[in-house]
Amino acid sequence: MSHAVCRFCRREGLKLFLKGERCYTDKCAIERRNYPPGMHGRRRGKFSEYSIRLREKQKVKRIYDLEEGQFRGFYEEAERLKGNTGENLIILLERRLDSVVYRLGFASSRRDARQMVLHNHIEVNDKRVNISSYLVSKGDVVKVAESDKEMLRVKGAIEGLQRREIPKWLELDQNKLSGTVVESPTRSAITFPIEEHLIVEYYSR
Repeated sequence: MSHAVCRFCRREGLKLFLKGERCYTDKCAIERRNYPPGMHGRRRGKFSEYSIRLREKQKVKRIYDLEEGQFRGFYEEAERLKGNTGENLIILLERRLDSVVYRLGFASSRRDARQMVLHNHIEVNDKRVNISSYLVSKGDVVKVAESDKEMLRVKGAIEGLQRREIPKWLELDQNKLSGTVVESPTRSAITFPIEEHLIVEYYSR
């Protein structure tokens, strides 16, 4: 992924952690230029209600590295579930296999995590799964396949793991490069600054 994605973080005014370990160094775009890209970047204008809702949807879509069609599909699934649609959406996105691989620290970014899943480096309950949108459930065991534990990208991600906090709904065995889904994630366990009600308002317009 090129450094061009750093423009997304500057546009939102916060770290979206799209560049993995780079985001934790002084090379991070937010650390160096915490204002929107473009010639008028230093002058933040007022936004319409529509723009605010659109930007929140775009922000979350970028956090989880999804295309519009994929994101809309998860939103529609969240609508079909009981309860709050916005909270359902965020919980579904967290349960994606690529997101869990990232959360466990096996990859330094969600994009790297997706590549690991797509290239058959990840097992769920001792079976290789190459579908990044696969939804994990309570009791599932997610791990790096035995033959792939020496991958440089995995070693690099694990070395930087101390900079990240493993969510309480996941339990990591770092020595075995294995993680267990000890409970279903709750909205309160997802601490990244997301205002999901704006996304609901965007799609309900």
